[in-house]
Amino acid sequence: MFASETWSLYVTLLLIVYSLVIIFFVVRGMRKTKDIDDFALGSKGFPAWAVGLSLAASMTSAATFIINPGFIALYGFAGLISFGFVMPIAIFGSLIFFTKAFQKYGSTVKALTMAQWIGKRYDSKGLTIFFAFLSLLLITFIVLICVGLTQIISKSLNLEPFYVLLALIVFVFGYMMFGGANSMVYTNSIQAIIMFVVAIILILSGAEYFNGGLDGFATILDNIDPNLTQTTNEKSFLFRDYFEIIFCQIIIGIAIVCQPHIITKSLFLRDAKSVNKYLFIAIGCMTVFFLVVMVGFYARITFPDLTLEGVPLKMDELVSAYVVKTFSAGVGVIIVAGLISAGLSTLEGLIQSLSTTISTDLITPLFPSVKKISGFALNKIVIIALGIVSFWLSYDQILNPDISVAIFAQNGVYAYFAAAFVPVLFGIYFKKVSKNAVIIASVSAVVLHFTIYYGRFTPYMQEPVNNPGVSAAIAIVASFIIGNSIYLFSKKQV
Repeated sequence: MFASETWSLYVTLLLIVYSLVIIFFVVRGMRKTKDIDDFALGSKGFPAWAVGLSLAASMTSAATFIINPGFIALYGFAGLISFGFVMPIAIFGSLIFFTKAFQKYGSTVKALTMAQWIGKRYDSKGLTIFFAFLSLLLITFIVLICVGLTQIISKSLNLEPFYVLLALIVFVFGYMMFGGANSMVYTNSIQAIIMFVVAIILILSGAEYFNGGLDGFATILDNIDPNLTQTTNEKSFLFRDYFEIIFCQIIIGIAIVCQPHIITKSLFLRDAKSVNKYLFIAIGCMTVFFLVVMVGFYARITFPDLTLEGVPLKMDELVSAYVVKTFSAGVGVIIVAGLISAGLSTLEGLIQSLSTTISTDLITPLFPSVKKISGFALNKIVIIALGIVSFWLSYDQILNPDISVAIFAQNGVYAYFAAAFVPVLFGIYFKKVSKNAVIIASVSAVVLHFTIYYGRFTPYMQEPVNNPGVSAAIAIVASFIIGNSIYLFSKKQV
């Protein structure tokens, strides 16, 4: 038993209130949602502060608040450098680099989805369908969030994960069938504010460990495991050297922005003048959110042998166990609200963008007979199907994770944005790009990523569990070189 009866009671009350607030905004948004266009982008532009908070909440999900701190608990400073500093800096630079141009072109072509944006940019229905297919890989990210949320809620209520996961899927996928962007932007804004408060509480929760300064903190960790205080960790499979910690994370951080629930957020804005304010608010919040991985250190100090009452803790359980053990029921309920917000904010964005892509860019073009069904109705059917698949995959990951559900999610998500990077980059900043250059580059990225990972190519792929960041980073760089070479060659032929 993780939680006391008082803790479980408080969390139960929190879930009831939280659910009612969400339902209020969904009903409010549903009144403005008349068709699939409204579902995808909202019935009108939103203020920059709301979209900025929505982006911050969407980008820093249950992975940032619940899953990634587990890596730091196991592998120490090497993980903090990678997840807490290198990747965020790369992400912020990429957001600034891509957002303005993407927003400008997206508004012009009236694209509802990432797949549509790419297809219209290169005048290719085939590319639209290709990226709609690839978007199915994002289900792996939905699974990560569902697992993270299930862990924190089940530990807080002392319930079996099966029932918590089932209730979570039914509720979230259920309300996402109706409100779409009109409700999501505002629920995300509230979630981001809660997440900000909780992030501060979590970061400060280990203040006592710094009484002896940074040296004292390092000594505490060094006494548990000397590898925790090293800038590289040879015992890990993610942070063995600076190639993994810095180079790969820079490439991944730059390309990670090329996901539909992230880059298309800029299309929610009222006008291009709002972009700077939108980015300032989003990056400011995310700077604090990414530092939450520090909690991994506090969890390791709390559970130095990675067990609770003699029972081994899985990596994905560490933050949940730390929260329940460390905080009183009163403060703990606020923490749980923030962790739930971290998960739901991204989960809503993924469901909204993925269901829109599948219904409008995949099913409708391939099966013309479904045009008899309204786009909004078809979207609801797709969300139900996504919910069923997500439940099945999530429960399997709870029972049989490869170290962490994060590895499962990274493998799928990294393949997607590895393929999307060249089309988005070239589409924004290159003129008269050959369609063949983009297609070959994208296909190469997917093939290379999975070939390197599952074929165990390179010395980095020789462990029982390997780092998807390595294969994805190599695939992204190779894809860029291939695409750019074809682009330059085609220019010379003109």
